[in-house]
Amino acid sequence: MAEEAVAQPPEETLSLWKREQALLKARVVDRDTEAWQRDPAFSGLHRVGGVDVSFVKGDSVRACASLVVLSYPELEVVYEDCRMVSLTAPYLSGFLAFREVPFLVDAIQRLQQKEPGLMPQVLLVDGNGRLHPRGFGVACHLGVLTDLPCVGVAKKLLQVDGLENDALHKDKALRSHERSTKPLYVSVGHRVSLDSAVRLTRSCCRFRVPEPVRQADIRSRDHIRRSLGGPRPQQESRSPEAQRPTVGRGQGPEEPSGAGRRPEARSPGPRTCPKAPGPGAQEQ
Repeated sequence: MAEEAVAQPPEETLSLWKREQALLKARVVDRDTEAWQRDPAFSGLHRVGGVDVSFVKGDSVRACASLVVLSYPELEVVYEDCRMVSLTAPYLSGFLAFREVPFLVDAIQRLQQKEPGLMPQVLLVDGNGRLHPRGFGVACHLGVLTDLPCVGVAKKLLQVDGLENDALHKDKALRSHERSTKPLYVSVGHRVSLDSAVRLTRSCCRFRVPEPVRQADIRSRDHIRRSLGGPRPQQESRSPEAQRPTVGRGQGPEEPSGAGRRPEARSPGPRTCPKAPGPGAQEQ
């Protein structure tokens, strides 16, 4: 999910952001904390969440923050919350959390208040966790602030310690199915081990992108279409990108027009498929 080019924030803001990242990083737990994580079949895991923020290309203000919860292992959407928000913080590689996380935290808090029985037991985040220049990407940031287990799932490898393909990080690359040619980069966000994060991500893949993240992206884009009065696709395509308008990523709070509702019936598609890429790449 490519970002619009924006002016870089002042050095004082960058210093504050780096300081906050360092403080929150000390609270990251990079081991399994739940019994289901240690079970080979993830017995006891029933709800997996996915989050996404999509913005309208050419509009530096409006965006849609989306939270979905899927049943596990069925991967059926049981809850969705899509809300139009106003972008305030600029995008800067390595600081995505300051642009998006406040609105994702709001969505999780709304779910806790409205449907506590549907709270996800783990969140899959479209972005990096520990695989980040300062070891604290958006998946870590969201995990620490919500105290939920979080997994970072990125479609491109950020420069880490100056090396784009550092051998230290090769074990985090994952092919989501046997015919996939593009890897995913899975990393620890919070309260999960790398091994569990990789196994869970693979088990949630119908297409290249794990279903919780893919559904959050699809529904946020659909909400943008409806909010802006654009045509709505009749049904979900097996190749999701083929039907999507040009939208990117962003942030900010605002209208509650699609928040906290039970999902509409949609075809989940087959469990495996040789192609059908999910949301576009982004940096965190």
